Amino acid sequence: MLVAALMVIAGLALLVWSSDRFVAGASAIAWNLGVSPLVIGLTIVGFGTSAPEMLVSAIAAWQGNPNVGVGNAIGSNIANIALILGVTALVRRIDVHSRLLRLEMPILLAVTAGAYFLLLDRVLGRLDGALLLGTLLAIMAWLVHDALTGRRHDIMAGEFAGELPRHMPLGRAVLWFVVGLVVLLVSARMVVWGAVHIAQALGVSDLVIGLTIVAIGTSLPELSASITAALRGESDLAVGNVVGSNLFNLLAVMAMPGLITHTPVPAAVLWRDYPLMAALTLLLWLIAFSFVSRRPHINRAEGLLLVAGFAGYQYLLLHGNMAPGP
Repeated sequence: MLVAALMVIAGLALLVWSSDRFVAGASAIAWNLGVSPLVIGLTIVGFGTSAPEMLVSAIAAWQGNPNVGVGNAIGSNIANIALILGVTALVRRIDVHSRLLRLEMPILLAVTAGAYFLLLDRVLGRLDGALLLGTLLAIMAWLVHDALTGRRHDIMAGEFAGELPRHMPLGRAVLWFVVGLVVLLVSARMVVWGAVHIAQALGVSDLVIGLTIVAIGTSLPELSASITAALRGESDLAVGNVVGSNLFNLLAVMAMPGLITHTPVPAAVLWRDYPLMAALTLLLWLIAFSFVSRRPHINRAEGLLLVAGFAGYQYLLLHGNMAPGP
């Protein structure tokens, strides 16, 4: 199991690095072609930070372990809210001002409810995958249209602009884009191979490995991006990274197993994991976007509760699912 663990660690490290290079290259290409910062942030950055989850999910399904992908999608959303926003709030209080985020959050809630109904028959098939992916494309098109017509002065436009690699020449941008994509593919394969072997050695299901090791590891780009944004005072961008990533996880990452193979969904997903993810999504809206406060925010106490809840969930998953010893 040592080799498998080292493979996962190395693969995750390469996933984080290559995801950053991939996003930087793609963003610089778009910037050089004259695409607006807000559109780049809504599309390329959202896709790029979710690329590790998408590739891991697709490769796992292709190799006959589709529930690694299902667990990865749901577990990453849980990690994004409870771990990433929790840790970020511990570093610095997260204040929310963006009108665009207030628009995206109800969409995320609606997508969370809709995807759950697709899973109620405990099967994720090609039609389900196509519906999820089609919904993502429609939402992205609508958000881009809204950004270009009605949200030109949204605070997130300035925060996105500050993050773009404006001075990267087009040739170098293309090089980093290609290198990032190739390393992403290789590192995703490493993570899947190691994760499956760890699951077999520990006697836990592919789903649990997806919800724990893989979900946390593939969420590291969002953790780095959110903490960096918060330290720079760009708290809307920190929350935007999570909201956008969670949309991509539900609509693109979870679509991969369905599109690639007929995927039976474990019952535990419907009564344990998905309801927790939905509850955290609703809690995020109540904390940061509702009428609880005139200045919506996530403070350090709330961040600590989120992190503690995440740690407890991970413990229960692993403690309750490990095979008993001889």
